[in-house]
Amino acid sequence: MLRTMRSTIAAALFVAVTPSFVGPAFAKVDMAARILPPPAAPGKAVTPFVAVPAGKIALTHVRVIDGTGTAAQADQTVLIDGAKIIAVQASGDPVPAGYRAIDLTGRSVLPGIVGMHDHQYYIARPNLQPDGRGDDPVMVPQMTFSSPRLYLAMGVTTLRTAGSVEPYTDLNMKRSIDAGTLPGPHMDVTGPYLEGAGSPFIQMHQLADAADAARTVEFWADQGVTSFKAYMNITRAELKAAVEAAHARGIKVTGHLCSVTYPEAIAVGIDDLEHGFWVNTQLDPGKTPDVCSADRGDATLAAMTPDSAAAKALIASLVAHKVAITSTLPVFETASPKYRTLPARQLDLLSVEARTDYLYNRNRSLQYPPQLKAELATAWTNALALERAFVAAGGLLIAGPDPTGAGNVLPGFGDSHEIELLVEAGFAPVEAIKIATLNGATYLGLAAQIGSIAPGKNADLLIVRGDPSVKIGDIANVETVFKDGVGYDSAKLLGSVRGRYGAY
Repeated sequence: MLRTMRSTIAAALFVAVTPSFVGPAFAKVDMAARILPPPAAPGKAVTPFVAVPAGKIALTHVRVIDGTGTAAQADQTVLIDGAKIIAVQASGDPVPAGYRAIDLTGRSVLPGIVGMHDHQYYIARPNLQPDGRGDDPVMVPQMTFSSPRLYLAMGVTTLRTAGSVEPYTDLNMKRSIDAGTLPGPHMDVTGPYLEGAGSPFIQMHQLADAADAARTVEFWADQGVTSFKAYMNITRAELKAAVEAAHARGIKVTGHLCSVTYPEAIAVGIDDLEHGFWVNTQLDPGKTPDVCSADRGDATLAAMTPDSAAAKALIASLVAHKVAITSTLPVFETASPKYRTLPARQLDLLSVEARTDYLYNRNRSLQYPPQLKAELATAWTNALALERAFVAAGGLLIAGPDPTGAGNVLPGFGDSHEIELLVEAGFAPVEAIKIATLNGATYLGLAAQIGSIAPGKNADLLIVRGDPSVKIGDIANVETVFKDGVGYDSAKLLGSVRGRYGAY
């Protein structure tokens, strides 16, 4: 029965080993320079959204949730000079001369979210019907206008695209944002999906063999991408070749896998695995090497309770090999008994077609038979508990929402909701915030620059009404987002894309 649900979710997800190709030696990529270049002044298309120009700024009487997992500090002052945080001090301490004071009584300041599964596209199923049927081929239109604005509006200041369908578009988008000509976050651009034969997505290149995988990595590394993602139908040999070619450049590889199991991916040196423990296929009945199983991980998740021997062995191996796990709970939330329809605030951002598609899928989920709902609830419970167990064992959990064609996950909103769902999973609010901020920066090797609030770090911050350290839902009450010391008006950014997400 879980496969019925998985077929729906998969449509919303970018759903002995042979010797690998060995290429020439290359210089390693300077990730900090690529992902976080020196800030440029906001250009003509960006200035309408600027609420606080860069300069000497004092955020006074603000609650500081610093991203390290420690307790929030009330009534603080954060001093910003240009693109950097200069100091964090008690509000009773004098503000240096020349600083513009902004009274933030009743607000909290957090580090900018580091979204680690934040696509720049939408999945469209032509002529989708209320019963879930649609026409082939499934298409993946780029959301170059709406996505970066939505991310920035909701506090995402750095993101990894976690798979590109139009990699040149993503690279050019990043360059435009870095130049100040488009609004949006800092971007770690992931190369095109490293997909094997049999992909359901007509826009994806299907790798021919291991040598093709290595050539693809090297070509796109030359174009400027800073990460890679293996996909569902890749073979072990292709994955091994891709990992070796990427590592030769100092670039990490993540994966949304199916044909390759988690233990097999660990063995070839993968750096990260997407979607928590939802897509591991190692215990699926009839799983054969290099072939995606019919269950697509459903059977494995059902069997792999956190206290099982298989779960303990897998988590120990992940931790020992320093393989991160990306939590993407929002895209699986239809499995949760607590799942609710999107609020009007988010529905208003969708195009008419995207809203219709979302409501079709939502109505179908309401009609699941009791047995399926029970199986989904068990899967949801196991998935949350496995993420907790992974962190308890010392694993690096990072976070992203996977905004795709289901419609229930929007850029930016999905990132903040991921943090809310981590709290539902059992993490304290400050722990969940750390997972979505400092942990992502740590994985990227950028923790010295971003991910927490401390003197000398980049002034990438979000200001929210309320206290997310006590009431995690307040994290969605975003008012102003600082990126490189420039404060952006969240409401204006959202207003500029109302009714557009799903269209462009």
